[in-house]
Amino acid sequence: MRFYAYAFAASALVLGACGGGDNKAADTSAAAAPAATPDTTAAATAAPATSTTAAGTATAAPITGNTVEVKMIGDAQGYRFDPANVTIKKGDGVKFTMVSGGPHNVAFDPAGIPAGADAQLDANMSDKMAELSSNMKTNPGDAITVSFANVPAGTYNYHCTPHLAMGMKGTITVQ
Repeated sequence: MRFYAYAFAASALVLGACGGGDNKAADTSAAAAPAATPDTTAAATAAPATSTTAAGTATAAPITGNTVEVKMIGDAQGYRFDPANVTIKKGDGVKFTMVSGGPHNVAFDPAGIPAGADAQLDANMSDKMAELSSNMKTNPGDAITVSFANVPAGTYNYHCTPHLAMGMKGTITVQ
């Protein structure tokens, strides 16, 4: 019986020590996130407001037209964008809103967008974690907004990175 008591106490001590490390990492990433956010949404001057890719640089262009909402859903019916396929005009925006089944994000494949669009599209994305890819959204109501100002007309294929294998993808047609 004593053996089990010692084993339990040792396990609790080890788990308690591990828990402290996780909180510190969470605090570090939370502190880093606000520093990155202004750089990706700044619309004014020089380096922080630009995005550099193999195709070149671009400055974020604001939405000048309508904004269409696309819901990010994961439930008993599957993982999906609703609606998955939308048609918009140059200057319009798309607001992707997390509804359920997260985490979700929005990512564009460079091979699935018009040639030369990657730098401008990347600059126009809010809240990015990588080139042409938004941060993960976990809370209902969280949103990602993408401006389609100053991008060429054409088809823009997008997907949710963690749920791509489950068919969570769509198409935005810019006229």
